Amino acid sequence: MIIDGRALAESVYAELVAARAQIPRAIKLGVLTASHDPAIESFVRIKTRAAAKLTIDMVRVETSEGVQTSELLGEVERLAARTDGIIVQLPLPSHIDCDRILRGIPSGKDVDVLSPEAFGMFKAGGVIVPPVAAAIVLILEHSTVKISGARAVVVGEGRLVGKPAAIILKQRGASVISLKGGQDVASYTRDADIIVLGAGSSGILKPEMVKLGAVVIDAGTSELGGKLVGDADPSVAEKCTLFTPVPGGVGPVAVAMIFRNLFALIGK
Repeated sequence: MIIDGRALAESVYAELVAARAQIPRAIKLGVLTASHDPAIESFVRIKTRAAAKLTIDMVRVETSEGVQTSELLGEVERLAARTDGIIVQLPLPSHIDCDRILRGIPSGKDVDVLSPEAFGMFKAGGVIVPPVAAAIVLILEHSTVKISGARAVVVGEGRLVGKPAAIILKQRGASVISLKGGQDVASYTRDADIIVLGAGSSGILKPEMVKLGAVVIDAGTSELGGKLVGDADPSVAEKCTLFTPVPGGVGPVAVAMIFRNLFALIGK
């Protein structure tokens, strides 16, 4: 089965529209960007369209790519002060101290769960879950995939996909192996029940690396020939009981989860 992430996301928005109706005031979501490329602009457009569905005002702050860490930290503080939630769009320019910037996001407004405080609460079982991890669980549960007892392999150890995916699968009872993209991925994925991809390396998972009937959740994104592609070769889907394509799989659901987090933080 190939998952239609856009359709699943719409079911989440239906729930959120009802929740929005119970909040009789303006809601503002801040987005801070310091890097500028087509992929980032695409992500911001998707989030802006989603906000419009929920009558949420997007407040965007763009800086130059030459911005310094201290200046960017000030922008984070000012944006957080005038919004209900804040997104620091990754990646940041290479010269920026990313850890320092993420530490500056107030946990009560951290819809991406990127600050150490917010991430620590998630690891301890908190209700605010990193959007991609939340999307993965929703997709698996929607498709009645059994997580507890499953052998799972997570490829990639990044902040947005790999780390939170490994944690949430462990929390749900899976046996999890986390790999870096450069490791011998095939020796682990061939026996895996669930494979989560977040390396951002196009086509690294091939059909011969997957057992028949596996579940493949592709949350890796990169550009190839001007197009957004995933970490799995699309032909992998032929061997899977469940497969998420790129684009149109995990991404739309993860965006919806950002707004679920926003409403949960407002309700605290």
